[in-house]
This record gives sequence, structure tokens and C-alpha cells, in this order.
Amino acid sequence: MNTLSCQTSLQRGAVAIIVALSLPVLIGFAGLALDLGHLYVEKTELQNATDACALAASRELTCDPTAGPCATSYVTNAVNAGLTVAARNKVDFQSSLISSTQIAASDIKFSTVFAPDSTYVPSGSTTAGTNYKYVMCTAQQTGIIPWFMQVLGVGNQTVSAQAVATLAPAQTNCAIPMGLCKLPAGTPANPFAGMVIGQWMESKLSASATGSFDWINFTPPGGGANLLANQLAGTGVCSVPPPPTQVGEQGNINSLSNAWNTRFGFYKGSYANPPSAPDYTGESYTPTSWPSKFNAYSGTGSIPNFLTARSSNLAYQGGDGLNLNMGGVTVYNPTQLAASGADRRLATVPVVDCSSWAASNPQTVPILGYACVLMLHPMPQTGGSTKPDVWLEYRGQSTDPASPCATSGSVGGPGSIGPMIPSLVQ
Repeated sequence: MNTLSCQTSLQRGAVAIIVALSLPVLIGFAGLALDLGHLYVEKTELQNATDACALAASRELTCDPTAGPCATSYVTNAVNAGLTVAARNKVDFQSSLISSTQIAASDIKFSTVFAPDSTYVPSGSTTAGTNYKYVMCTAQQTGIIPWFMQVLGVGNQTVSAQAVATLAPAQTNCAIPMGLCKLPAGTPANPFAGMVIGQWMESKLSASATGSFDWINFTPPGGGANLLANQLAGTGVCSVPPPPTQVGEQGNINSLSNAWNTRFGFYKGSYANPPSAPDYTGESYTPTSWPSKFNAYSGTGSIPNFLTARSSNLAYQGGDGLNLNMGGVTVYNPTQLAASGADRRLATVPVVDCSSWAASNPQTVPILGYACVLMLHPMPQTGGSTKPDVWLEYRGQSTDPASPCATSGSVGGPGSIGPMIPSLVQ
């Protein structure tokens, strides 16, 4: 009996030794499974934040360097957009929002070309005249306490994530419901022939027989004034297929003026911000305020050009011969434009052959390409006495890498001809 008890005790002691020797290994396996999983989740959450940060920041890099030095406001807007969107993401198993400890302004860096990470410049080092086209966001989470591995002496861990984005041609896109008429020199193969960057285009909105642009219905034969108004006050019409998609003519719709004017910081009736954000500036350009009728975007005149007005958040100034009916209209001031402004007056529009509308039945024409235009001034509201023509400024093909226009949609391939949209490249 004593011998059996002794053997049992020895066996129990051996098991205890084996368990003690195996415990670190078991903890190590548990740590590999759970602690590494924890780190992977944290990194995935940071990656979501950096992706969002880079995409939002690249959306603001719409400066056209051919029009002159790029202002620092483009970089400032990019940093602010990146931080704002990143802060909507969560970390630590979605328990807390991204903060400046994970992504700070100094973690958003820029480059003129797609280059090694070390060549990207932090926003604090930027100077006027820097035409950045690539933005890199980096996020870091420090002090992650291991659940099991700390027993083995493993200390707090750090994970990081990084993303780079730029503007690239879209497969599908968002555009405002307005068609730019090709000029007589234009052809289906080259619908932009004869158009000069900076050129002003006069509307057909008040005189249907003449003019260079008109309303567009992207979904013929449906649509109507309410649909077009929602598109103007919102993001536009998105997921528009590439050329040669057939679109319809809407003709003169004077009631769309209130929706159009939200982009200038004018709000009347049911229109409000949010959801209808204004541009960064409401400064207006008409043949009265800009007699040359050319390059209000970056040219010289008796009033600040668009780039200067946008950098200073200048509000609508009046004295432009528009004869606006201002009754019941709320007009945003510079403080309000700075706080809630967005890129709303540089818009993407399809180019079409307007001369083919009258001969077609039903009245549809194919999209020939996409152009970038600057919306120059508000429209007189319904009820005004005189309705002057509306003007747009042509800013080039929307697919031009130097285009100041950007939009939303699906990223296309190397041969895509849609407008420029934010695209992740790393």
C-alpha cells in the first residue's frame, strides 16, 4: 500500500512538472492565436482610417498648375478633409474614434509624383507653388497590451498602417445635369476641338435656339425638374456610364435656379446646408463684373479671380448685373463658407452635339466626352423680372491630370475616360 501511494505521488509530481514545463508553450500558442489576432484587427481598423484619409485628402488636390502657382489652401483643405474623414473611423475593436494620437496633421504628407515614402513632404513644410498630386496618410496605435504574451515578458506593441491616393480617371462618375455643346470644329472623335481653357460658354437656358450648354436628362425619358434640382443641390448624378451613353434634352427649366444657387451659398425655400453644401466662395463673375469673359479662374480683373476668392472664402459680392430676386434668400458669409465649404463650383459635365437634338426622335444624343467647367455666378430666382444668360467657364477635359475638377464614382482602368476621382494607389 505504501509502495502504491509512493508511485502515485511520483506520477502526480511528474504530471505537474510536465504541465509546468508545457505551460509557457501553451501560453505562447494562445498568444500567437489571440494576441496576433488582436494586432491584426487593430491594423485593419487603422488601414480603414488611412484609406479614408488619403481618399478624402486627394479629392482636394484639384489645382491646375498650368493656370499659375498652386495656393497653399489646396493643401490645407486636403489635410482638413483627411483628418475629418479619418476621425469618423474607429479603433480598438470599434470602441473608440480615431484621434490625433493615431493620425495627426503631420501624418498627412504630399508628393508631386508617386515616389518612395521618404520623399513625401508633411503639410507643415508646404509652400505656395507646390502642385501636389499624391497624398499619403499614416496611422499608428501604440501601447497595445498583449493578453497572453505579456506573461512571457512581451511588452506593449505598436501597429501602423499607410495609404497613398491620387486622382485617376473614373469608370463611372458623378456629373451635374448639364450638357456642354461641342463647337462646330468638334467631332465625335475629338469633341473638344476648338475649345480653349478659360473660354466662357453662354447658356441656352433662356434662349433655346442659341448657346453653348443646356440642361441634360441622364435617364430619358424619365426625370423632370425635381430630379434635376436634387442632382444640382446634391452630388450630381452618379454612376453615369461612359460615352456613347444616350442622354435627353430637358429644355428650359427656370425653376432650377434655387438648387443651382446652393453651390454659391444661397439658400431659399426648402434648401439648406446640410445637405446642400456651398463652395468655398460665392464670388460671382458675369460680363459686368469680369468684362473680358475669359479666365475668371486664375486671370486678372477688377475683382479677385476664383482661386483668390476661394482661398479667402469671399462671399457673393453683388454688383454683377444679375438682377437677383433676393427675397427670402439666406446668403452665406465668409465665416460660414470657410466652416462648411466644399468643392462645388468646379463641376463635371458631358459634352454632346446639341445640333442633333432637334433631328432626333426621341430627343436623345450620345455623350461624346466629359469636360470640367467653372460655375461662374448664381441664377436669378424664379420670379425675377429679367433673366440674363448663364455663363460657364471651360477648364479642359475632365480626364486631364491637371484638371481642377474631381468627382465621385468607380475607379476605371488605364483606358478609362471618365472624370478624375480619388483612387488608392498604395
